Amino acid sequence: MSDCCENPSAAPSCCCARPPNVCGSVSSPAGDIPQVRTTWSAADRRGRVLCRVSNSFRMHYTVPPGLAAVGSPTAGSPVFVSANYKLSFDHLRTSLAGMDAWVLVLDTKGINVWCAAGKGTFGTQELVRRIASVKLGDVVSHRRVILPQLGAPGVTAHGVKRASGFTVAYGPVYARDIPAYLSAGCRASPEMRKTRFTLADRLVLTPMEVLPALRHYLWLAAVILLVFGLCPQGIMFVPALRQGWLFLALGLAAIATGSFLTPLLLPWVPFRSFALKGWLMGVAGTGALQLSTSHSMLADPLILASAYLFFPVLSSYLALNFTGCTTFTSKSGVKRELRLALPLYVAGIALSATAVVIYRLRQWGLG
Repeated sequence: MSDCCENPSAAPSCCCARPPNVCGSVSSPAGDIPQVRTTWSAADRRGRVLCRVSNSFRMHYTVPPGLAAVGSPTAGSPVFVSANYKLSFDHLRTSLAGMDAWVLVLDTKGINVWCAAGKGTFGTQELVRRIASVKLGDVVSHRRVILPQLGAPGVTAHGVKRASGFTVAYGPVYARDIPAYLSAGCRASPEMRKTRFTLADRLVLTPMEVLPALRHYLWLAAVILLVFGLCPQGIMFVPALRQGWLFLALGLAAIATGSFLTPLLLPWVPFRSFALKGWLMGVAGTGALQLSTSHSMLADPLILASAYLFFPVLSSYLALNFTGCTTFTSKSGVKRELRLALPLYVAGIALSATAVVIYRLRQWGLG
């Protein structure tokens, strides 16, 4: 077994010749098992940031499924199960620093544990299949695997036991609590079972909401400028900017309220519905912009109606997208919200567009 996991500088050629995080191997009855580091490298930290801001990067941020070793595990060492989404795997391996353990990585198609459990890729069949493929029964003398608690919805413990002979234990919600969990004889305290979705947790997730919204905003901006720049003589750039900047600003305000402020202030915004939370924040954002500007168009009832019909709806839709990131909702609850909200979104957009069209026709002397 290589010692470069604990002291990478002692054997740089060994570490550099292997894939990231793998720095040696451990012999077992099933063959050599790759040994992984328990520290964050510069590349790991960079990937940790990129997977928060780039969807294309995140979808390919994976590690190979299979069995890995942390420290110098033996036949009696515990087996922890992880998804092959690299950030999930990294949090687990770094939480095992100073321990000897095995890590069984399931093929979750690059999806984190919680989402993969809901989709079925972190599930009973994959766990049974992976136990067999790595010959886990030959590697360890016990018959128990420890799963993250958030993986429970996808796994049927008795099904795993019947098909593989291994019992399933559920560890704490957060990997950082694993040392305390092991010290307590593999018993999780009530605090270890709680999911905490703090302000910092929500803030970390907002870039993946804001950045896609800003990319789509470019299309919205193009439509706004086209509508306000279109004249009987053609498309006029100066009128487009002079009249359109108000709606451009309102669009940015809707993104700020729906993709950033609603997630950030989630526990304090009234009502349980994400769609309603986002709509309320959108109304507040539209109102704040109305009060802070003296744009002459706001004196027109049609423009005012259009603004209050469309931009709170946009904020609401963006806030509803955050449901997949939170512990505040369920799959059935999100579907119910969509059924109720989508017709209202369509109606709001249609009425808003109608108001703008009438306003523009009046400007051309056709209304």
